[in-house]
Amino acid sequence: MFKLLIRLYLVTIVTFGAAIYVVPELIVALFHDRFMSYNVDMSRGMQTLLVKQFQPLPAEQWPGLARDLDAQFSPLRVNLLPIADPRFTADEQRQLQQGQGVLRIGEWGWRTRVVSPLDGNQAIELVMPPDPFDMNVLYWSINVLIGAALLGGLLLWLRPHWRDLERLKRTAERIGHGELSVRTQIPRSSNIHGLATVFDTMAQDVENLLNQQRDLLNAVSHELRTPLTRLDFGLALVMCDDLPEASRERLQVLVGHIRELDELVLELLSFSRLQNPALVPDRVEVALDEFVDSILGSFDEELEAPEIVLDVRLEGAQQRFALDPRLTARALQNLLRNAMRYCERRIQVEVKVTAQGCEVCVDDDGIGIPEQERERVFEPFYRLDRSRDRATGGFGLGLAISRRALEAQGGTLNIEQSPLGGARFRLWLPA
Repeated sequence: MFKLLIRLYLVTIVTFGAAIYVVPELIVALFHDRFMSYNVDMSRGMQTLLVKQFQPLPAEQWPGLARDLDAQFSPLRVNLLPIADPRFTADEQRQLQQGQGVLRIGEWGWRTRVVSPLDGNQAIELVMPPDPFDMNVLYWSINVLIGAALLGGLLLWLRPHWRDLERLKRTAERIGHGELSVRTQIPRSSNIHGLATVFDTMAQDVENLLNQQRDLLNAVSHELRTPLTRLDFGLALVMCDDLPEASRERLQVLVGHIRELDELVLELLSFSRLQNPALVPDRVEVALDEFVDSILGSFDEELEAPEIVLDVRLEGAQQRFALDPRLTARALQNLLRNAMRYCERRIQVEVKVTAQGCEVCVDDDGIGIPEQERERVFEPFYRLDRSRDRATGGFGLGLAISRRALEAQGGTLNIEQSPLGGARFRLWLPA
């Protein structure tokens, strides 16, 4: 709010300050004749009185009278000058020689010098001096108070706008965190009610689309499991018969495809459940060293291969930490499976616990992930070109499920360049 207020106030005060100086000059220039005639009328009486003071006296006494009047009129200045004085322009000298007065105007169209001819050679000048310092301070104080009043008015005007914009911002943040049913609840009297209405309509459409997508995904996934189970059971019965070896091998390939489809359906169901905004993590305190050991235990067969070396580093992992065991285990399993799929030989798991939270890094020495692809690999069904082959590529859901499982607990999952040369997946859970 303050940034917006300061910007708006700076624009207003700069415009106001510029207008104070520019607009009067412009108006005086456009209506110069009217300002001149007005000031002539206003100064005519003073000019007549000054001239009458000099006319009864001989010219030799005029300098002394001028000095007396100058002292009496102070701070105004009264000067006796020859008409031929170079401070007068040629036009002003001609006017004085013809018996006409001369007038000069300054800022705001106010007269600054009034000159009246006494005879064909001399003239009496009345000069309005500039304002003293203390008066200038008072005038500037007036401008400062006007600026403060403008600031107060802007603050009063901006506050309801800012309140409604903050409500709109909070609603957008809550929708971004999965609370699709929230709405702005901005009253009709608000100046941004039209914007809020459009936003609420958009939010409702997004909620409907996501609900339809989730319902369709759930329905299709559940419906697929039944025929897949029947096919698996039917093929198992067929393989019980006495079949030629070639037919049995082809049937084994079909069973593998069916189970691959069944695994895909399970992945889809898992991803759909994690997309549910009503998902509430079931946090319990676990011993991290035991928790990590139990996850690694599910990969005993893969780790028995001599070409894969797994290093585990635990720092502060002996203490207990609150997390959702099911979601966290699923995320770590996917990351380890991904590392095993793409590593050359070595995998490293590092667990570090601090007062702020728990950090788990899974590194591999594979070819890594290009920087421009590091966010896209978390998109559902997105696979890098090198992983199109089913032998290594999977379904493209594992990393998406891992990130969503951590975000449901308020955590994060990011990709970096690994010190081992491949990819580093950095998992973070807040305390």
